[in-house]
This record gives sequence, structure tokens and C-alpha cells, in this order.
Amino acid sequence: MKFKREHKIGVLAIVSILLFIWGFNYLKGRNIFMAERHYYAVYDQVSGLVEGSIVELSGVKVGRVEKIFFHPNIPDMVVVQFAVVRSIDIPSNSVARIFSADLLGTRAINLLLGDSPEKLQRGDTLRSEIQVSISEEVSIQMVPFKKKAENLMLSIDSVMAVIQYIFNEDTRDNISQSFESIKQTIANLEQATFSLDTLVTEEKSKISDIFSNIESLSSNLRKSNQEMSNIINNLSVVSDTLADADIGAILRNADKTLSDVAQVVDKINKGEGSLGLLIYDDSLYHNLEKSTLELERLLEDIRLHPERYLHFSVFGRKKSNPPNK
Repeated sequence: MKFKREHKIGVLAIVSILLFIWGFNYLKGRNIFMAERHYYAVYDQVSGLVEGSIVELSGVKVGRVEKIFFHPNIPDMVVVQFAVVRSIDIPSNSVARIFSADLLGTRAINLLLGDSPEKLQRGDTLRSEIQVSISEEVSIQMVPFKKKAENLMLSIDSVMAVIQYIFNEDTRDNISQSFESIKQTIANLEQATFSLDTLVTEEKSKISDIFSNIESLSSNLRKSNQEMSNIINNLSVVSDTLADADIGAILRNADKTLSDVAQVVDKINKGEGSLGLLIYDDSLYHNLEKSTLELERLLEDIRLHPERYLHFSVFGRKKSNPPNK
């Protein structure tokens, strides 16, 4: 049986249309020859996710995003409808996480399968999560660096202001004068060092004698160490003796003696007693002087005329005339 030309054109047109439909869906990520199940997930925002974005499981493409629309009952929420191949069973506690598929910010859905024995059915809604995008993560990580950079810029501004203040004309003159003073100080130190070296060189022999004397003194001290130890021991013995002595009784006796002496002196000052009368009574003095004078005359008379008072005779005593008066 031969096909007419019209039949061939019709068959070719049908095949072309089918190929066009298949190619169009293929470009959209849809395989019309593969059985799929449709699921839903609700997010508060789906920035970067578009219709036709892939759905992955463990890094393998298993579906695509079909529709994105606002929730009919919750206007602030966004509903994402996506299709997954029928051969994959999804547990009821699985999660549909939006993540960044590449560095350019392309978003996709990653299925995180749970461990529940209960499986989701066509049209069920999965729990949703949103992974921070790479750009947002970088922005979050860069916040501390940004703050540090801002603080650094403020510090640089402060330093520049200080530098501008320092390097004005007056400050430059002051710095120049300061360096000149430092230079002069260093020159003075060098001169002082040279003078000290010269002094040490000239007085080297005297310094040597001084150290020799110090060494001799140290040697003598070492030799006198035993004597000093004995002296210290003797002082320690004396100290122990004084500590054992009844210093209180001695001081009390000394105080009593001084009190008695004070009483005696007080009586003498009042003219009491022989010593007091001798000091303060002139009559006693005059009587003593008179008695002394008479005794002196008697002794002189005895010396001149001993026969008047002493008589010695072998044959007896001879009467003598009484002395003339």
C-alpha cells in the first residue's frame, strides 16, 4: 500500500509537533516519558528559585520545580510545587531544603529523606528549610571584617591627624631642636666617657693600691673573725649576766641610798647635826679655833719649858719652885 503525498506530509507534521512538544518540555526539565509525583513545600521566601529549578537527592537530579505561587490562605508565604520521579519513595518526615547550587547564586531544592516508615502520597506537603546562600554567608562572615576595617580606617584617620599635627612647622622645629639636643648629649657622654677612661688610665696604680688595701683589710677581718666572735660571746655572757641580775632590786637600793643622802644633805642645809653646825654656826667654828690656838700655845710652852711638866730624877723627885706667873 502506497501512502499518498498528503499522508506523508501529515505524518511528518505530527512527528514534528511531538518532537517540538518533547523538546520544549525537555528544555524546561520535564521528561514527558517519565512518570512523576507532584509535591508541595511552603516557604517564607524563595529568592533565586525559579520554575524549572532542579530537585536533587544526594546530588542527583530527581525532579524539577513546576510552579511558584503565593499561598491562597497565607499571603506572606510562598508555595512551591515540584515533581519527583515516581520510583523514589519519600518518607513523611523528609525535608525540602532550598540551597545554592553553584557560586553564581542558582537556587535548587535538595531532598533530605527522613527515617519514617510512612511514605508521602502525591500532592502531600513536605517540611521546608532554607539554607543561607553563599552570598549571604559571605556577607555574614564579612561583617566582623567590615567592622574591623571601619575601626582601622578610624584609627588611620586619627593617626593621620596626629601626623599632620606633629609635622607642622613649629613641631618640626621642636623636633629638630630635640635631635640637636640629643646629639649634644651624646657628644657630652662621649667626652665624659673619654675623660673617665683617661682618669682610670692615669689613676690605675692608685686604684690598684686601693683594691690591695681593701683586700688586706678583708684579710685582716678574716683573721680577726675569731677574736670578734670571742668578743661577741663575752658580750653575750655579760648580757646574760645582766639579764639574770636583779636590776630592779639594785635600782631600788640605789634609789633608797640617794634618798638617804638627800635627807642628810637636807639636814646639813638646815644646820642640824655636827656637820650642819660646823658649816652654818660661827660660834662652833670660833670655839674650835680658840681651842686650837690654846692647844698650840700649850705645846709651844711644853717645847720651851719641858721641865715644868716632866721631872726625871735618879734619886728621887726634887721640889722645884712653882713657875712664875
